[in-house]
Amino acid sequence: MVVSIYKATAVKMYDKVQKYWKKYLKDLQRKLETAGEAEGAWIHSKIEFMQETDMAVVVSQSLNEEKELKKKGAEIRVHRKRMVKEDLDKKFKDSDDPFRIVFVCAMWMTGFDVPCCSTIYLDKPMRNHTLMQTIARANRVFTDKVNGLIVDYVGVFRNLQKALAIYAPGPGGEVDFPVKDKGKLLEQLKKAIAEAKTFLQERKVDIDKLLESKAFKKVALIEDAAKAVILKDAEAFEGPLDESVDKILINDESKRKYLILAETVSKLFRAIKPDPLVTEFLPVCALIGVIADRIRSLTPQADISRVMGDVEKLLDRSIATEGYVIKDPKSEFARVDLSKIDFEKLREKFERGRKRMEAEKLKGVLETTLDAMVKLNRTRIDYLGKFQAMIDEYNAGSINVEEFFKKLVDFAQGLKEEEKRGLRENLTEEELALFDLLTKPDMKLTKNQELEVKKVAKELLETLKKEKLVLDWRKRQQTRAMVRLCIEQVLDRLPEVFTEDLWKKKCDLTYQHIYDSYFGEGRSVYQMATQL
Repeated sequence: MVVSIYKATAVKMYDKVQKYWKKYLKDLQRKLETAGEAEGAWIHSKIEFMQETDMAVVVSQSLNEEKELKKKGAEIRVHRKRMVKEDLDKKFKDSDDPFRIVFVCAMWMTGFDVPCCSTIYLDKPMRNHTLMQTIARANRVFTDKVNGLIVDYVGVFRNLQKALAIYAPGPGGEVDFPVKDKGKLLEQLKKAIAEAKTFLQERKVDIDKLLESKAFKKVALIEDAAKAVILKDAEAFEGPLDESVDKILINDESKRKYLILAETVSKLFRAIKPDPLVTEFLPVCALIGVIADRIRSLTPQADISRVMGDVEKLLDRSIATEGYVIKDPKSEFARVDLSKIDFEKLREKFERGRKRMEAEKLKGVLETTLDAMVKLNRTRIDYLGKFQAMIDEYNAGSINVEEFFKKLVDFAQGLKEEEKRGLRENLTEEELALFDLLTKPDMKLTKNQELEVKKVAKELLETLKKEKLVLDWRKRQQTRAMVRLCIEQVLDRLPEVFTEDLWKKKCDLTYQHIYDSYFGEGRSVYQMATQL
């Protein structure tokens, strides 16, 4: 989105971009004639992208605009025709539509939500609410987009601190400045890459040798690197990773740490691109990501065929000259419906197949599902402790794979019952979370008292969602205070078994739960989970 100070300027900027866009295309086409195979593929894809990219001007209509703008050297007629005939609003919001660049003046500045918009060029003085709304156009997270880029031509960020103090004060009135210099991100990326490389080198993975290798040798080295990360004694096995993992214990801590390091590299890389500064880091970022993908391919949540297809494409095009193919991040609320798992067939498959592999797959299912369940109801944290204790016991060699698998199955069946508990209690997932928060741990209630607590939990949620959880309620002291007061007033109707000290504790826990789980305007962790 290119924001200009006047309508005529927006039209002229469109014309100027068109001129230099075509010039750059011709330069690329000349380069393509003499480029090598790898570089030629990259240039060809860039030419295709630029040729299909659509641009438009979107400005408000006024009387005699053609005549007035013509005096200023701007021709609006062709642009107005598009604005009238086409649904440019819908097209720009569609990340798959080739309409990728829009030139505006005042339109689409406020009340226009485009999560896929990644870059805004500001060539217009702004302040206060308008400045905040404009920046919000680019700061939405969307698939692999973790931040936006603002190019400030007129120094409007001088007014940003004042605007933030008015519209977005943090706790205690402090302001968290949301705009960061890209140079700092680059330093963070260098540090993240160095940490990932050191981690691999400690496991005897020569990342520089991997970068220089070609084709099939590279595939073998990536396999060795993945084994070095996740197996406790990788050197003892020469076969494929899928076979090795069935014969030896998994090093969960090493696997988890590497995936965190790789994700950090990936996020920072995505944050900086498409800035030319990131070009020199493309090969190593791609390689770190490919190794992480190979490791993830062992978990049931990953689409293994797609992962391996991406790996092969990256290798075919040569990591040294191509960008990083980044997959959509997994949802933090991804979970498997445990009620649909046939545990008898699962046991049969375990007995017939590679036992360690099947145990690892089931562990991956439970790990992801349990993580999502805890995010929706924090009183389930005890399940996490039991689950981790099982894994630690297995990794320490205290139990064999058969016993570990049996414990995993028993644990999964327990989780399945926990998933059904809301239905038995006649409560929704979010009502159950609040009910558990009020009654756990070890509250001894009669049946009538339990019914009273359920009634209070339902009434509190209904009141908060209908009246108090407004847009950005967490950012304003006044709305936070209103939510806290509402919680205290409704929880005052709890049974007398809740002593004054216990009541205060439950008020604190409930407020923290509401603050963490509900974002306002109907948005919450529960709404996000049901959309998957």
